[in-house]
Amino acid sequence: MANDRLGTYMTHAGARAPMDTLEIPARAGIFDARAAGPADGELVLLLHGFPQTSWAWRAQLAALGEAGYRAVAPDQRGYSRRAAPRDVAAYRSEELVADVLEIADHLGARRFSVVGHDWGGVLAWQLAARHPDHLRTVTVVSTPHPVAFARALRGGDQRRRSAYVMVFRSSIAETLLTAFDAAGLRALYRRTGLSHADARVYLDALGAPERLRGPLHWYRAADSSLVKGLGPVTRPTLYVWGSRDPALGRQAAEATAQHVTGPYRFEVLDGVGHWIPEQAGDTLNRLLLEHLAGEAAA
Repeated sequence: MANDRLGTYMTHAGARAPMDTLEIPARAGIFDARAAGPADGELVLLLHGFPQTSWAWRAQLAALGEAGYRAVAPDQRGYSRRAAPRDVAAYRSEELVADVLEIADHLGARRFSVVGHDWGGVLAWQLAARHPDHLRTVTVVSTPHPVAFARALRGGDQRRRSAYVMVFRSSIAETLLTAFDAAGLRALYRRTGLSHADARVYLDALGAPERLRGPLHWYRAADSSLVKGLGPVTRPTLYVWGSRDPALGRQAAEATAQHVTGPYRFEVLDGVGHWIPEQAGDTLNRLLLEHLAGEAAA
């Protein structure tokens, strides 16, 4: 595993923390990752969503590292260039969950805390419900519990918000989103309020058809296995949702509480949209550190 000094990133509050890059071997290939904090610190894995990379977590990595945690954010399957299978079936949820457990095992942690946003949040819920013995805490950003989401899809509001999914599942999605200098992907970032600077980083990583194929396969592989047999979450859980999220509505967000039987905290960020790690990093850092500290003191 390479462990080259990457330099420093600044948190939203201006503090600086050293960052490492990692190369983590697993069945799917080699996962690239960003990391911060002492190697012997309690592991926190941060799972990004679509269409992002581990860059999304830079403020959280810095804050967690400074607090003494070993924070690691991998570029997930399809995003890491050396862990990007071509077949849709390779992106089924059980394969994606297995990646996370393999990464944790390689990092020497049988138990860890998980933080997930967007599709990373879907994986966090899967881990929490299906592999609770591996988790200390769960933090999910934006994404409601899959069962709550599936029920909300029966109504008009969430069905309207999720109409884009059919486009992403189509066989021409890579072409539609990356044609004309990735005009479609640029528009997605712009219309959902992501800053130009963050969009530039993601466009550099994902703005070509072959680079976007794996990330889109997450949508194409999604099926009923995301909810089948998914029981209640018993681990200490923090769920953070933005009231202006254009993709994930209030109904499923509020109903998520029905699917958590362990200690649960639901935080609504008024006026914040979907890109919480990038746009509300200071607030998310505070909530996350409180959540982790509370479990440690319990």
